[in-house]
Amino acid sequence: MRNALSVTLFRENLSVLSCALTRGGTGDTFRAMLDPKRIREAPQWVEAALAHRQMEASLDAWLALDQKVRSLKAQLDALRSEKNRASEQIAARKKEGGSIDAIFARMKEVARGIGQIESDLQAAEAESLAFLYSLPNVPRATVPVGRSEADNVVLRSCGERPVFTFTPKAHWEIGEALGILDFPRGVKMAGARAVVYRGTGAALERALANFMLDLHVQEHGYLEIFPPLLVNRDSMRTTGQLPKFEEDLFYMERDDLFLIPTAEVPLTNLHRDEILSEADLPLRYVAHTPCFRREAGSYGRDTRGLIRQHQFHKVELVVFCTPDRSDEMLSQITQEAEAVLVRLGLPYRVVALCTGDLGFSAAQTYDIEVWLPSQGCYREISSCSHFDAFQARRGAIRYRTSSGRVQPVHTLNGSGLAVGRTVVAILENYQQADGSVVIPEALRPYMRGIERIVPE
Repeated sequence: MRNALSVTLFRENLSVLSCALTRGGTGDTFRAMLDPKRIREAPQWVEAALAHRQMEASLDAWLALDQKVRSLKAQLDALRSEKNRASEQIAARKKEGGSIDAIFARMKEVARGIGQIESDLQAAEAESLAFLYSLPNVPRATVPVGRSEADNVVLRSCGERPVFTFTPKAHWEIGEALGILDFPRGVKMAGARAVVYRGTGAALERALANFMLDLHVQEHGYLEIFPPLLVNRDSMRTTGQLPKFEEDLFYMERDDLFLIPTAEVPLTNLHRDEILSEADLPLRYVAHTPCFRREAGSYGRDTRGLIRQHQFHKVELVVFCTPDRSDEMLSQITQEAEAVLVRLGLPYRVVALCTGDLGFSAAQTYDIEVWLPSQGCYREISSCSHFDAFQARRGAIRYRTSSGRVQPVHTLNGSGLAVGRTVVAILENYQQADGSVVIPEALRPYMRGIERIVPE
């Protein structure tokens, strides 16, 4: 089903954006996710690109609004110039001993005009910005065109799927039988989609996070960050969670703060409203954090087990780079996420998402999917995405080139990996006929040398 983009879609966010413009002044279109210049110069191209994302978008309303904004700015500049000239005229008239009544009368009209135009301009800019915030990113030319996940393209499959002499069990059955996953007590404390890790299960979750962090820091060169777990609206807006996905976020109304749905949010906002040096790029950060999601749009999917929890842990990779290196960085970040699965001996595949399956902020995405024997299919365990300047424009994250020019950076991120889903993959792929689970060799140093999980 195609999404129709209309005036009503972007008017919903006018009050919030009006407040932002009041704080920051007018002329804030740099914070648009898409480049306004690109829309002005090639609106039909942008419309066609969005149509590949299954979105009907007419840009005529925004183009008319943009023209209004530019006209109001021109009128405002003219009146301000007249006001400045009047100050010189008043001084000259006083020196000559002439009357300044007519000039004062005109200046009252000019002052009223400036006030009205400033008010109209602020409203028009807020409306323009709200429209731009409603537009998703434009897919890159290399993204396969398609309508849904059925049109995604498998790029490669790696690792050998395990062969069992018995019917493989689902991870929740394995975890409960071993005494390492307690779903009933999780539900008792927190409701649906909650779990308690016990004993070796808790150690496995912690070991995986430490293993991933060490790999990305020591071998891949990332700088480890431990960021805030509560962030403000500007942070959520920068990465694209707001305004579109507010219903999927856990919100602290009293403090106007949100629990992070992924470490991508605070990591990307490390450099919001900053101008970086080209010589310092690329900047590469990794963080292990809990993540919180309402899963409002999951509609009963994966209600059992660890696949779709309200709270889960993830190791996240975020990169800031110059545009000429962003393709290279997407390949690199994907390979670095894959390296976790290679070390753990887990079978997986890499999939290029089609235009119709891209996330709101992404221009290109490679999903890494791990094999789950109980389901007989691959399930996503990482998404590695290229955002072009989409997030950087919204967060005013720029860099200064060697020639002195200031322009947006490109941002990328990838899960390296989702820890809970990696637990799922280990329990299912390494399960044994006697009910035990073998610990992958690479993980044993992080598990106090434990080689096998047996019933607690």
